[in-house]
Amino acid sequence: MTLLAKVGAVALPNLIGWAGSNFTRTAIPTWYEKLKKPSWRPPNIAFPIVWTALYTGMGAASYLIYRDGGGFDGAARLPLTVYAVNLLLNGIWTPLFFGAKRLDLALVDILALVGVIGGCVATFYPVNKTAAYLMVPYLLWTSFASLLNFKIWLDNPSGGAVTAPGSSSEKSN
Repeated sequence: MTLLAKVGAVALPNLIGWAGSNFTRTAIPTWYEKLKKPSWRPPNIAFPIVWTALYTGMGAASYLIYRDGGGFDGAARLPLTVYAVNLLLNGIWTPLFFGAKRLDLALVDILALVGVIGGCVATFYPVNKTAAYLMVPYLLWTSFASLLNFKIWLDNPSGGAVTAPGSSSEKSN
């Protein structure tokens, strides 16, 4: 059962990321590449590599919390609940940003996510320090991603919406 728990803990966040990639894959060439983006944005290829490493680390951290905190009936209950909220917020960011093209709602989501990841670090630490430390790169990267989301939102007030020729928004420009 221990091997299954380890594999499941690491697989879960990676599966959430993989599900979100369906939104990303279709939106990058048709919408995202047309947005104004800051010069400090990493190349597109960096994102799946970094996120896979981060998802793997956070999955391993959740396993350590589960193992050392006595599962859902022990000291791990609160940290794993915070972690579940993290998974939810993480999982909805991609459909908001790339699917719905709602830069504003994605920004609200990712800012909440940064706070919840901080909550993971804080609640993981008393149960397993290594698990807390495994979440720090995720916290740092997501903080950076929130700045990127904010800058893209600021620089694309229409959310990157394409206006039809002759529409009222085109005439006002």
